[in-house]
Amino acid sequence: MTVKFTKDHEWIAVSGTTGRVGITTYAQGQLGDLVYVEVPAIGKALTKGGEAAVVESVKAASEVYAPVSGKVTAANDALSDAPETVNADAEGEGWLYEMEIADPAELGDLMDRAAYDAFIETLH
Repeated sequence: MTVKFTKDHEWIAVSGTTGRVGITTYAQGQLGDLVYVEVPAIGKALTKGGEAAVVESVKAASEVYAPVSGKVTAANDALSDAPETVNADAEGEGWLYEMEIADPAELGDLMDRAAYDAFIETLH
């Protein structure tokens, strides 16, 4: 499984043509305690860079953007009752949705873990 990251702090774990998407540990730390998560509907077509989901914390609401284009195949509905799961395990059990990737070449525009960590360092 390959994990890639966006400059908007989303991650996508890729296995074949399927991607599991969420926000990064850094992003949830910046947002603070999440109180609401809106995941996309199964079957929804997503465009790279377009709004896919919404996370809301005690500080602010924030859009979650699609790291690549494709169609939503699964949603982590458990987050509606337990949004704090994202705070506890943003890059694991706090995943938001899964998607069928339309164009795997779009993954080439994303960062690997080392590049993302270096990017985070530039933000401080």
